Amino acid sequence: MIERKLRYGFRNPALLETALAHGSYANEFSCESNERLEFLGDAVLGCAVSRILYDRFPSLSEGDLSKIRARVVSGACLCWYARELRLGGHIRLGKGEERSGGREKDSILAGAFEALLGAVYLDAGYPKVFEMAAELVDCALEKGDFSPDARTELQEISRKRFGREPSYRVVGEEGPAHERVFEVEVSVSPRVTGRGRGGSRKEAGCCAARDALGRLGY
Repeated sequence: MIERKLRYGFRNPALLETALAHGSYANEFSCESNERLEFLGDAVLGCAVSRILYDRFPSLSEGDLSKIRARVVSGACLCWYARELRLGGHIRLGKGEERSGGREKDSILAGAFEALLGAVYLDAGYPKVFEMAAELVDCALEKGDFSPDARTELQEISRKRFGREPSYRVVGEEGPAHERVFEVEVSVSPRVTGRGRGGSRKEAGCCAARDALGRLGY
């Protein structure tokens, strides 16, 4: 039962039925499709994810926030989450779409997930959608493909825990000009430093930030 996986029971079951009704099913059975709920869910999800990222990463620019949001609400991420919910088995499809493997099509899965969010919004309001969006963001960040780079993460953590910015400095260079290797040290607090090596100062700085994150337990 999809409601059990969502950990939410619909007060209006008709909303859930509509959210799971693909256009091919609606055409065959003359009922409302999930397209309008998909439209609503897309908008509500974008708003919720924007607020979550705004709160979590106060130092990121508008451009960086927009990039992360775009990836979190991308079709690939929505499909992944829909598959985690095993949503495909609950979607109502027309006969032709069923025969062509519609339950595994990315576009159908992503659309059904957005429609489901739209239905939850109408049934329970914004707080429940926000809760689901936060879970989606957490899953995306845990996968590692959507998180800010190590330097940005270290900056956020350093500000919160120590009230200061990380300090980077190049402590070593070696190798010929075309194969230069840099060593960078980052200081987070008097007791926490990280070191990294790389073919550029930026790469070495990111390695140093990852080392410092590990020492901080992240």
